[in-house]
Amino acid sequence: MAAQSFDLVVIGGGPGGYVAAIRAAQLGLKVACVEREHLGGICLNWGCIPTKALLRSAEVFHLMHRATEFGLRAGDIGYDIDAIVARSRAVAKQLSNGVGFLFKKNGVTTIWGEGRVTGKGRVSVTTDKGTEELTAKNIVVATGARARDLPGLEADGKRVWSYKHALNPPHMPKKLLVIGSGAIGIEFASFFNTLGVETTVVEVLDRVLPVEDAEISGMAKKAFTKQGMRILEKSTVKQLDRGADKVVAHVETGGKIEKIEVDTVISAVGIVGNVENLGLEELGVKIDRTHVVVDEFCRTGVDGLYAIGDIAGPPWLAPKASHEGVMVAELAAGRKGHPIRPGAIAGCTYCHPQVASVGMTEAAAKEAGFEVKVGRFPFIGNGKAIALGEPEGLIKTVFDARTGELLGAHMIGAEVTELIEGYIVARKLETTEEDLIETVFPHPTLSEMMHESVLSAYGRAIHI
Repeated sequence: MAAQSFDLVVIGGGPGGYVAAIRAAQLGLKVACVEREHLGGICLNWGCIPTKALLRSAEVFHLMHRATEFGLRAGDIGYDIDAIVARSRAVAKQLSNGVGFLFKKNGVTTIWGEGRVTGKGRVSVTTDKGTEELTAKNIVVATGARARDLPGLEADGKRVWSYKHALNPPHMPKKLLVIGSGAIGIEFASFFNTLGVETTVVEVLDRVLPVEDAEISGMAKKAFTKQGMRILEKSTVKQLDRGADKVVAHVETGGKIEKIEVDTVISAVGIVGNVENLGLEELGVKIDRTHVVVDEFCRTGVDGLYAIGDIAGPPWLAPKASHEGVMVAELAAGRKGHPIRPGAIAGCTYCHPQVASVGMTEAAAKEAGFEVKVGRFPFIGNGKAIALGEPEGLIKTVFDARTGELLGAHMIGAEVTELIEGYIVARKLETTEEDLIETVFPHPTLSEMMHESVLSAYGRAIHI
């Protein structure tokens, strides 16, 4: 069979790959997307979207228990884990099907199977019917990443889970140990803890959510502890003794070993790139610790071959992958590329309370040599937060004292994953503290705290 010819072939239909395919098609290119499992990738099917559906159920459950605070009555409050999971899966399916619709709308050809780059401009796809050969001037590798397994801590889907098992749990835990306090670990800890599961979180570094500003991490730990979680920092799980209905974790803290008996463990210790069996190294593409080495335009060094998203390194976030997808599609169409600055990408954690940040932490800014002005505004000083019954939280801003540049913003509290976008836009537009101070924010809103935090950095806060 003769090879099918395309202008662009994308390997992987996740938030990087499917966006690259659609944008390239919009620009008039003939495009194929090779996907082995499901459109939308991990994000839509087993990550970002279904976890938020689960967390929404937990949030409503939490609010139901607070009914009397709002002058309401609710009795016999309970949950059905099977129904919660079914709703989550339905949400994921709806969005995955939506990607298929968008492909048809934009004329993208979907080829189901596993793709391998066999030479410059050549892709071989192993399908359930055999092998298909594709040719293209440009190829985009967007195969994503998977959960990292540490020796002895491997997920088995029974008593030790990865994020995939936790999204469709084989049983409801009573006692849960979460290894790792990054976004994935803390979101699952928050979900199960809210539903009444006795939850312990083990973090090898010196604080939970270790990529966040230290002040925000400290507030998060205080909130999680108040909710009943046990947080073990500077701790390592040395081994897991697995039984039919329990797991005994050997946790080392400060040189001492504590044995913790639980019925379920979730391992959330990072990810590794899906770089195997793609034919990349044979072409001379450099792989560094399971990630493809690329330049600012996601070029691999092989003419016409790009790598985007999780496989191309941190930050391992869907919006980064999507914007890289747009960039390489436009490059393939002969347009100018727009490199993505990692410092312009927000990190959001959808635990309770939510955590969001963009740019430099206070410590990082000081280490970089900046003289900083730091503003803080607590939720307790905001009328909308009090009306919502969400008075706990903080918005923190970090400015360059010399130029007024917004170096970073860090938040913890209700809906901060939505609020952070204001600061992302501010950084993109290179606004100064003067621009933000002179901006009129609507009232009563949570966003007013963003204004007050800027005012605070310059000694002008009104409501504290």
